[in-house]
Amino acid sequence: MDFTGFDRRLVRFLGQLKLNNNREWFARNKERYEAEVREPTRAFIRAIAPRIERINPCIVASDAKVGGSMMRPYRDTRFSPSKTPYKTNVGIQFRHGEGETAHAPGFWVHIEPGEFWLAVGMWRPESAPLSAVRRRIAEHPDDWIAARDHRRFRAAWQIVGDRLKRPPRGFDPEHPLIEDLKLREFLGFRDMGVKQLYRRDVVARVADAFAAARGYLQFLCDALGLP
Repeated sequence: MDFTGFDRRLVRFLGQLKLNNNREWFARNKERYEAEVREPTRAFIRAIAPRIERINPCIVASDAKVGGSMMRPYRDTRFSPSKTPYKTNVGIQFRHGEGETAHAPGFWVHIEPGEFWLAVGMWRPESAPLSAVRRRIAEHPDDWIAARDHRRFRAAWQIVGDRLKRPPRGFDPEHPLIEDLKLREFLGFRDMGVKQLYRRDVVARVADAFAAARGYLQFLCDALGLP
């Protein structure tokens, strides 16, 4: 589907929301949110969906208003010191169809005033999948190195994530990949630059970055026994 870039009104709305993060303002501007934020984002998702399917057919790109790839604008304030009710960014997750949470392997798109970045991998996985990836790295180091150091992946992505200060329990402290085994999440990060949002070829550029991470995502899926 044809998608010719995001309109600057999307970022403008998010900036205004940041200054007026309350239910009364949002209610007055709900129609603007629909027209300037949600519908353009859903159009982007529809446009990139066929490309994502070619990269990995198990990754879901859905424009559904509820339960789709676009994350809800409402913040979970139960355990947060900040009680502002709305997120001031657009979050999109294309995750594995067999993943039940936001921590499943997949791709992310993040948009907010002054920021436009992508991520790939697993964000804050729970103990069992985290251990599974570590075991896969320890037992198949050549496969991990091939995915991590693939020329296209390294050119497009930077591996980020918190690390343990000490080797994880059950793993050889002298393992040659011990620094990778210390990772608490497995993420590639790519800063697109906010000007890229408005380009006519933004879908192709995002899809090309995701395609460069195909092997990295495949390693994680293999570690979890996912197709």
